[in-house]
Amino acid sequence: MSTNPSPKNFALIGAAGYIAPRHMKAIKDTGNNLLAALDPFDSVGIIDSYFPDADFFTEPERFDRHLDKKRRNGKGKIDYVSICSPNYLHDAHIRMALRNEAHAICEKPIVLNPWNIDALQEIEKECGKKIYNILQLRLHQNIIELKKKIDAGPKNKIYDIDLSYITSRGNWYFTSWKGYQEKSGGVATNIGVHFFDMLTFIFGKCTNNKTHLLDPRTNAGYLELERARVRWFLSVDEQHLPDDIREKGQRTFRSITIENQEMEFSGGFTDLHTLVYQDILANKGYSLEDARQSIEIVHKIRNAKAIGLKGEYHPLLKKLKEKSKK
Repeated sequence: MSTNPSPKNFALIGAAGYIAPRHMKAIKDTGNNLLAALDPFDSVGIIDSYFPDADFFTEPERFDRHLDKKRRNGKGKIDYVSICSPNYLHDAHIRMALRNEAHAICEKPIVLNPWNIDALQEIEKECGKKIYNILQLRLHQNIIELKKKIDAGPKNKIYDIDLSYITSRGNWYFTSWKGYQEKSGGVATNIGVHFFDMLTFIFGKCTNNKTHLLDPRTNAGYLELERARVRWFLSVDEQHLPDDIREKGQRTFRSITIENQEMEFSGGFTDLHTLVYQDILANKGYSLEDARQSIEIVHKIRNAKAIGLKGEYHPLLKKLKEKSKK
């Protein structure tokens, strides 16, 4: 654990969520303090493993009041608010952080719509506080090495990439906020935005964006980036898992091939949030503008009219069509 001579004070929104423990660990690992946490659900015993003395709230009004009191009396003023709440609440919770004169550290997708970024940039300027996005794949060692390789390679080469990510979800998923497009942004936003960010980080801006399949469980399409052609397939449907993966009893399949070569991407995720926090605390970190490209991509996908099996579509779509005929 880091020994920090001048620890910062943190608050956390969304303490009962899946990703919250990674933020608690990052705050602890960087030698800082979590003073307050918020979640409407009180299944947050995990806090005891990191910050048992943190104040806990189930109502945002009382949490906001608590942050305001700390700001006004100067005792334990919050420096950063970490945001792990449902996607559609990110914008409001970022505003709450800045209103209390704290920097915001927000999970992806930072917002659901590109114009939300514009509005937050205005508020950022007004209050003099920063908004950071968790784009941890940019700090994965394999991603860093791949970017160096591509940057050093032929400048006119266009790479062919297939992205496949199937992460099975049970019935609970479609009852939760994640199953509602207006709250999560849909499949491409909820499980794909970090991959789109990673690909544009390496291969450049998106110049063409087509959607082949768009339903509540599965999205698929095609992107042209400055230096890549990407066929992508994202699903939360167990039926789409490759047969060999299902036979092993596994519920997740992730594959990224570049020029038909599988990219090694199975490990190295454990401490990425800690690395992100270290960057932020060193006055670096990824900004609203860094997040814009991926938000624009998923927004366009979400609002597209699916064109079906036309053009450069993902190989798994052909398999789905063949299965449906049987």
